[in-house]
Amino acid sequence: QAQLVESGGGLVQAGGSLRLSCAASGGTFSDYTMGWFRQVPGKEREFVSGIKSSGFRSYAESVKGRFTISRDNAKNTVYLQMNALKPEDTAVYYCAADRSTILVLDAKLYDYWGQGTQVTVSS
Repeated sequence: QAQLVESGGGLVQAGGSLRLSCAASGGTFSDYTMGWFRQVPGKEREFVSGIKSSGFRSYAESVKGRFTISRDNAKNTVYLQMNALKPEDTAVYYCAADRSTILVLDAKLYDYWGQGTQVTVSS
């Protein structure tokens, strides 16, 4: 069973950048499809980006061209580089792992979750 720990959240001005990290332990990280999701109060958790073990990436339309997901299997870590941040990116960001090799956008299909890290973008 995998344990996931996110870090790197914080407060940033609009137009700024942050890099989120998610360190995994337990399980076989290199086999997992990894995803980043975000959630604001009163709304469902939404897909932000995902990366398969093969390196294939997917992004939500709202972050394409601004966010980049990557993974380092030697460090059991997945990253989310967030550039040109907007106030609407404010949310709690969660890292998730899926034992399936299919990259899915549905949060309910992911097996393991981190505790989340707050990202706040001021205008």
